[in-house]
Amino acid sequence: MSTQFYTPREQATSPMGGWNDGPRRRFGVGVDARKLWAGGVASAVVAGLLALVGVLVSRWLFNLPVLAPRQDGAYGDVRTTALILAATAAALAATGLVHLLMLGTLRPLLFFGWIVALVTTIAVIFPFSTTAALDAKIATALVSLAIGVATGTLVGGVAARSVP
Repeated sequence: MSTQFYTPREQATSPMGGWNDGPRRRFGVGVDARKLWAGGVASAVVAGLLALVGVLVSRWLFNLPVLAPRQDGAYGDVRTTALILAATAAALAATGLVHLLMLGTLRPLLFFGWIVALVTTIAVIFPFSTTAALDAKIATALVSLAIGVATGTLVGGVAARSVP
């Protein structure tokens, strides 16, 4: 078995790359920030609307006291607004996170998927630590699961399409 040695000229034209390849990114995959953030804002709108629909369906259709007592009507109270704003902010934070991951890691969507899955798991488990009724806990957990899945798939999909 012989060892192949390349001259500097051969290294520069080698398909494996050489010492003279020019400026290269050491980490990250690069990103088209305009596409990513436009999709991230759209994902945030979807997440906020999904939170609203989840609460309305739970409270109005199934008559479950999600986030507020039954007498507060279909919308509930300020906690519903807080959930909508939190879902919107979470989608924007997820967009910022995937942007940073795309600039600084080699497998950004893999890490993003794990982070979103773990944060969603925390959001799904959290209602069960409260003193609410079991049916309200389950409804809140399902709304949180829907928001987490939508945010992860939408922002992840936008991120995959924003690689130049």
